[in-house]
Amino acid sequence: MNLKKIRNFTDLVVWQEGHKLVLLIYKLVEKFPGKEQFVLTNQIVRAAVSVTSNIAEGFGRPGLKEKIKFYFIAQASLVEVQNQIIIARDIRYISLPEFDNAWNRILLVHKLLTGLIRSLKSKP
Repeated sequence: MNLKKIRNFTDLVVWQEGHKLVLLIYKLVEKFPGKEQFVLTNQIVRAAVSVTSNIAEGFGRPGLKEKIKFYFIAQASLVEVQNQIIIARDIRYISLPEFDNAWNRILLVHKLLTGLIRSLKSKP
């Protein structure tokens, strides 16, 4: 078990996995038609980036309640990404294997965020 001290938000496994999701989303939207540049492409990228941005901001907040608030916002952005990849799949901008890969990454990030929130809520 790695007991490395967490000194920066980038040390958080949840941020690292969220960052992988952001990179995956950027790769997926490269194939979207140009007409989607200011619609679905913009929306899904902003939501994915919001996940890691809110994790980073939560990490930087001094109070426990503030941290948890930003981690919950990250979860809400993650659900938004879920909705948008369903749309992308249904209008055939992404294939089923691409969808499954993104969906599994989203589920992983969600589980990690849930665990982080639970651990913070259990602190005295």
